[in-house]
Amino acid sequence: MPAVPPRDLPALVAARRLAAGQGGVVSRRQLYAAGVTRWQVRGQVRSGRWQLVGDQSVCLHNTALGDEGHRWAAVFQGGPRACLDGASALVAGGLQRYDVDRVRVSVPRGARVRRSRRYDIRQTRRWDAADVVGTGVPRTRPAVAAVRAALWAATDRQAAYVLTLTVQQGLATAPQVGVEALRVRRDRRRVLVQQVVHELLEGARTLDEAAIVRELVRRGLPAPARQVVRRGRNGRYVLDLYWPEHGLVVEVDGIQHAWVDHVVGDAVRHNDLVLAGDRVLRVPMLGLRLEPDTFYGQIGEALGVGRHAE
Repeated sequence: MPAVPPRDLPALVAARRLAAGQGGVVSRRQLYAAGVTRWQVRGQVRSGRWQLVGDQSVCLHNTALGDEGHRWAAVFQGGPRACLDGASALVAGGLQRYDVDRVRVSVPRGARVRRSRRYDIRQTRRWDAADVVGTGVPRTRPAVAAVRAALWAATDRQAAYVLTLTVQQGLATAPQVGVEALRVRRDRRRVLVQQVVHELLEGARTLDEAAIVRELVRRGLPAPARQVVRRGRNGRYVLDLYWPEHGLVVEVDGIQHAWVDHVVGDAVRHNDLVLAGDRVLRVPMLGLRLEPDTFYGQIGEALGVGRHAE
């Protein structure tokens, strides 16, 4: 391996220092600005020490590129105003338990879109410089990214899931997501996003329960008693929906019931009711939005009316 001329060392050291904070990847523009020449890049690649990532990025090592490196390479491939968007931006910002198949990058409407088989680079009318995080890999702010991830999700279930995870994991608050949802004027999933955000905001719970009772009656099921006060061995409880003649309790769970500070109390109440002889069905509000037939069918089955009563 030929020795690096002393005059080239400062540029190469600067390039490696820059790459260390970008998953091992730098753009050609960054390399040239650091003083690395085109022929030096060509020589490092030919020798197998570096590798090209698309036509805009260079990886300054010869091992497999990690997730962070791919994110930077995707943004560099998108151009100077490109940024990670949607679920890709959320994952880059720390979202866990959510997989992204291809890195999604947004560029402004009218910008040049370079071809890429590896990355999903698209123009969007929603692009706004004010939405881009100013540190780290360029990406949209979590609240913005969550709404866009929901709009672009493959299914309604996935859309609800990514919005819920964003709030649960603290990347953005429900009010922040709500503000961004109001910016969406036209989209086939706009209503669903607003419904999920309403649930995340823990909106008019009694109204939601009233709507559930109306739907139960519409499906031919008996109406329950609502907000029934019971005293159990561990305290006083308020039951959401209760059929005393059937010994059936239905607890309507808002998003707050999945959070750590509610899990233990909910489990204690649930167990107390079961030990007292009642049956308890837990029905998540999001489940009623996404799979109503399944959950109403389970309630009907528990009441002995039939799983698909209408």
